[in-house]
Amino acid sequence: MLDAHPQPHQFPRRLLVAVTGLSPQIVTETLYALAVAPPARAFVPTEIHLITTRSGAEKARLALLSDEPGWFHRLSHDYALPPIHFANETIHVLEDAGGRPLEDIRSPEDNRRAADGITGIIREFTADPDCALHVSIAGGRKTMGFFLGYALSLYGRPQDKLSHVLVSEPFEASLGFYYPTPTSRVLEMPGGRLVDSAKAQVTLAELPFVSLRHGLPEALLTGLASYNETVEAARHALAPAELQIDLATRRVRAADKIFALPPAELALLSVFARRALRGEAPLPAPAKELADADWKKRYLVELRWIAGPMKDLDETERALRKGMDGGYFSAHLSKLKKILRRELGPAAEPYLISDGGSRPRRYSLGLRPTAVSYDSLPALQHSGTTISSILSGA
Repeated sequence: MLDAHPQPHQFPRRLLVAVTGLSPQIVTETLYALAVAPPARAFVPTEIHLITTRSGAEKARLALLSDEPGWFHRLSHDYALPPIHFANETIHVLEDAGGRPLEDIRSPEDNRRAADGITGIIREFTADPDCALHVSIAGGRKTMGFFLGYALSLYGRPQDKLSHVLVSEPFEASLGFYYPTPTSRVLEMPGGRLVDSAKAQVTLAELPFVSLRHGLPEALLTGLASYNETVEAARHALAPAELQIDLATRRVRAADKIFALPPAELALLSVFARRALRGEAPLPAPAKELADADWKKRYLVELRWIAGPMKDLDETERALRKGMDGGYFSAHLSKLKKILRRELGPAAEPYLISDGGSRPRRYSLGLRPTAVSYDSLPALQHSGTTISSILSGA
């Protein structure tokens, strides 16, 4: 039986990604659970990436990467782990609106900046097809863990995993506990109680998540959209399909995105949109090498609405002098589909003109009548923070 997807440990680049605050223990605890605890070495990361604040980064460097105590280096040595790239450059410090490191996340603006920063990092990592992510939401402020988990839901792929680390009592309350040591190491707990870190138990609770990646337009998978814009686009991609056409401005609204179409492709879309609006039956395409006068008539009616009464359409009318043939129809249908898929990504499917899937081919726009309207669309906004501008590349 074929394996649909490679397992996470089979990817050449394997990233452990975590948010941390003032408790960097989350890194060594999660690494221990992944690489040491049974099933042993199921996922040994090749890189560790932390997302944190300025003070969190400083504490992580001192506690994990220093010569002493250097808990990351100790863990790697104690359990003979293979080389793992974890250094200052893999600690990502969130920034405020002015580009300064965030000291903490307390205000609404801090939350927005944290959400955007975390989303951007996960978007970048998931763009690498040779990479598998293991994301831990156990550390940092609760909002950081939420944003990290939601970012993985937006961008995560089958090979990416989400988890929370669990530490047995009383070790979870100890600031001196970093991982279960292979030999006895005594820790003093609050109140004077002594415990042996070798007896601690650390496990991972894997958290299933619903991936929304398939619903995001390509521009959001590769662009610089904010967290709020990405979430909004995912919502619209999952919402019922509605198509609004403004022939005067040559624009459409689909999946709640407004974008322009070339006149020839807009005219073809409008032919089928009007039929969907009136609940009319699917149409056969023009024959391959036979000019169709009826197709020419219905197409030029739409094109005239788009061009306006004073616009010269001589060139198009010459091309369609005897009627529209199958080659002309297919060329513009193909271009229309390409534009819709570029603008809307997988959310384009309800707006594509379908051939019915069986012979004889009959074409239609599969929207209910109430989902189609012809209205004036609002003027385009020029702010760089609107979804429309992000998706259109403005």
